[in-house]
Amino acid sequence: MNLLDQLFRSEAMERIFSDTELLQSLLHFEAALARAGAQAGVVPDAAARAIAAKCQAELFDLKAVAEGTERSGNLAIPAIKQLTELVAKEDSHSAGFVHWGATSQDAIDTATVLQLRRAFELVDQDLLSLSGTLAALADAHRHSLVVARTWMQQALPTTFGFIVAGWLDAVLRDRKRLLEIRSRALTLQFGGAVGTLAALGTKGLAVAEALAKDLLLTLPAAPWHTHRDRFAEVATTFGLCCSTLAKIAGDISLHAQNEIGELSEPSSDGRGGSSSMPHKRNPVTCAVVLAAGLRVPPLVSTMLSSMIQEEQRGLGGWHAEWETLPEIVRLTSGALHHLTQMLGGLQVHAERMKDNLQATKGLIFAEAVSIALAAINGKSAAHQLVETACRKALAENLHLKDIFLQDAALRGPLAAADIERLFDAQSYLGSAGIFVDRVLSEAREFSIPY
Repeated sequence: MNLLDQLFRSEAMERIFSDTELLQSLLHFEAALARAGAQAGVVPDAAARAIAAKCQAELFDLKAVAEGTERSGNLAIPAIKQLTELVAKEDSHSAGFVHWGATSQDAIDTATVLQLRRAFELVDQDLLSLSGTLAALADAHRHSLVVARTWMQQALPTTFGFIVAGWLDAVLRDRKRLLEIRSRALTLQFGGAVGTLAALGTKGLAVAEALAKDLLLTLPAAPWHTHRDRFAEVATTFGLCCSTLAKIAGDISLHAQNEIGELSEPSSDGRGGSSSMPHKRNPVTCAVVLAAGLRVPPLVSTMLSSMIQEEQRGLGGWHAEWETLPEIVRLTSGALHHLTQMLGGLQVHAERMKDNLQATKGLIFAEAVSIALAAINGKSAAHQLVETACRKALAENLHLKDIFLQDAALRGPLAAADIERLFDAQSYLGSAGIFVDRVLSEAREFSIPY
């Protein structure tokens, strides 16, 4: 099923998690294992060279690997069988040293780690690009007034730059998390049958050290066959990132509603159209990212559930990870790729944002007036007074400012000029500008270009 790949996926990430690249990653392990064995003196040098020469995915029959996987229960067994046969065609003695001292899980888990390393690099590049786009957007719109909304209702004035800075702040945290977990995630799995490397006798640790060095992976204190927190942490970290992206997409889609009209996805022929309604301009990228945000959390739950594995080899829990973890990474990467592309052409309708500030006829300034009157009448009395004025404004379809301007007793010692100032959105932005600067400063420290 590939028709939806371009909608939900990233082409670059799909290559990393393709069948061929999975097999090649497993073969990288096998080649490095042979070289490590030779370095430790348990595999002949000639055998290590013969094995490494055949560790090329294009030499393998993928269909036969798939069919063998069905029978054996994991893909390492048929892949290693083919590798052995390929080596044996030229050197039967060397074929006997294929997969020396390892178990299937060593090959499969380490292959996944090698794929994850490339995935981390790709996602980091996309997060860097997304952060740069968001930083530029926050800086450009630090003074663009817009209504802040709570519980889907107009609340107070803010700036679009402040809203975008909030998105950026979250994305920066996701990037930090993904960078920080690499040292734990990019770790060799190598323990042999039950984790003791007994088949290698006294040379087990020497082979492990050489293998980790060859693959540029961290050597753990002990093999982790049934201790799955490393992969679960990768899953949860990608899950957090995906939900951040979905939150941004959700916000944009709300701002893009016809009745609000403050944002629009980029426009192009055929983009966001409807099969029945010619006038439609649907936020298609937002839909894709939100879909990923719905799909990934249950997959993360599967990874967490799969941590509970039996003794020295999991039965079912390990198997449940094989498609789940790549799917989490692929969906998150796809959402990131598409959101980054869309935000590069996001249309910001600043005038519509300004117009929407007047939609409640001044009610969004009720807090500002209440705070000003609280200094005179006390907080409780001021709140009750302004609440009464708001009810009158709604009942009589009046602007809240006019009620205070027309009733000197209601506004007390506040002059008409004070009332005008209280209903000026620019005067009630609090520390929004400071927060934008703080986030942008953090972005610069993180080497985000914008």
